[in-house]
Amino acid sequence: MNAHARAAERLVRDDARLHWHDAAVWQVRTKRDRAARAVPDWEALRDAASRIKLHTLSRLPEYLEEFERKASALGARVHWAADAAEHNAIVLGLLRERGVTRLVKSKSMLTEECHLNPELERAGIEVIDTDLGERIVQLAHEPPSHIVLPAVHMKREEIGELFHRTIGTPGGLSDPKQLTEAARQHLRQKFMASQAGLTGVNFAIAETGGFVVCTNEGNADLGVSLPPIHIACMGLEKLIPRAADLPVFLRLLARSGTGQPITTYTSHFHGPRPGGELHIVLVDNGRSTLLASETHRRALCCIRCGACMNTCPVYRRSGGHSYGTTVPGPIGSVLSPAADPERNASLPFASSLCGSCSDVCPVRIDLHSQLLAWRRELDVRGLTPAAKRRGVALASFVLRRPWMYRLAGKMVRFFGRLLPAGLLRTLSGGWGREREVPALPARSFREEWRGRRAL
Repeated sequence: MNAHARAAERLVRDDARLHWHDAAVWQVRTKRDRAARAVPDWEALRDAASRIKLHTLSRLPEYLEEFERKASALGARVHWAADAAEHNAIVLGLLRERGVTRLVKSKSMLTEECHLNPELERAGIEVIDTDLGERIVQLAHEPPSHIVLPAVHMKREEIGELFHRTIGTPGGLSDPKQLTEAARQHLRQKFMASQAGLTGVNFAIAETGGFVVCTNEGNADLGVSLPPIHIACMGLEKLIPRAADLPVFLRLLARSGTGQPITTYTSHFHGPRPGGELHIVLVDNGRSTLLASETHRRALCCIRCGACMNTCPVYRRSGGHSYGTTVPGPIGSVLSPAADPERNASLPFASSLCGSCSDVCPVRIDLHSQLLAWRRELDVRGLTPAAKRRGVALASFVLRRPWMYRLAGKMVRFFGRLLPAGLLRTLSGGWGREREVPALPARSFREEWRGRRAL
């Protein structure tokens, strides 16, 4: 059993939670479909977004330099980080130089990727995630299980118990409105006491030197409006060339991610506020390596909407934590092996290759094709399990010989009907442990087809 399958057992063995998680995430997918159908030019928007992103990647160094010039002219200070360690060092250095001990953050998957929070906490800085879902998993000492819905794996009763233990709400409270109000009051104190605010970046615009942060709670706006210091952390791929390109992505992002027409708050930042400081940290952390790969370059087009997770049958039935990476689901299974192929070798196999992820991707990333490509690459590197390689070799040997395939099918059908279901489940390995083994047919498809044609 591979690493992902082992990690998924926790959710798979809790049948009620598995079906609840599956239904909760699929509901978001259905909202996405309704929102997409309401836009007549939806497919044209996807085409445009894909073209813009691919064009940007083809000239990324030039656009990054233009963005730095324009942002600096607006009064921002731009920092460059080659990897996660340098990113963390830059942020920590900025906070230490200014004597900051209390930081409020809005959602930023990049800082999750760089493991910024524990680095700052070790230095004695209080870090408060202000997105409600992020704050929930922070209080639970868990990583997010979804990039848009960080606490989607938790039920409201569990959140009520967590709030009771950590922020002192009444025991047994599970009403979503009351829990949200309790979180609002708790976070307001943190906002008022903050000395610096940190945000991610959804889109940065080379033409203007500005950037956009999209939220549904307004926490990013409040977090950078009260303290004098704003630190914005962004991956190199978040760039788009022109302000005229931005509406294409704003129309796609929320509809793909949550089924909304647009995020509740779409905040534009152009330089620091009067009397304040704005620091923009541009982070590579393996993105240049991915850019150099002709096969996997398109993965950098991702706008982190989470649509591929909401539709993926494997993600829905295994949960985000089973991936062991910051970004789970299909896009995470493409990005993570690029960063660490040995550690993440099992993730490209955590897919049915049904192609649903590619169908919903707003920027048309060919995710199922990239997952298949990663399977080939990992096999060439010798990073797939020996048992899997032997099984594939045997299947290849049989499938190249039609007579042997027909004979094997007859033997399986004959002996399979004689064996008890429990033994069949055991012989089928990990597949049968988690599924009901179907009844074996009396005739093969070929035999059935010939019989019907003869009628």
